[in-house]
Amino acid sequence: MSVMQDFKKFAMRGNVLDMAVGVIIGAAFGKVIASLVTDILMPPIGLALGGVDFSNLFINLSGTPAATLAEAVEAGLPVISYGLFINSIINFLIQAWAIFWVIRFANKMSKPEPTPAPKRKCPFCFSDIDDNATRCPNCTSQL
Repeated sequence: MSVMQDFKKFAMRGNVLDMAVGVIIGAAFGKVIASLVTDILMPPIGLALGGVDFSNLFINLSGTPAATLAEAVEAGLPVISYGLFINSIINFLIQAWAIFWVIRFANKMSKPEPTPAPKRKCPFCFSDIDDNATRCPNCTSQL
């Protein structure tokens, strides 16, 4: 078998295609969540904290002054962009939370509901008891 035939056989296996689809969908999902964090959640959070723009929070490690992160990066100054790090943490937490719910839903859909143990009536007190019981838990009669 040639290398191309081996590669085609490998690439066309179901689990490889499923993984490729998962990676593509995951990348698109990541962009949506990043936009949610950056464009929707962080502005009100920043406003609530006194008008802070998290994406512009940084520590300038040089002696050269810079008013914004973009200005510092353009000048090639060494900076610690902790505001972008905060955005990334919030982004990660939201993605993890969303994935948790998707997996939880998928697990519930894949597991069959447990069937309840068969019940029978106690001949003395007529309460429902387990089919395997030898004594009624309600009236303690021997069955």
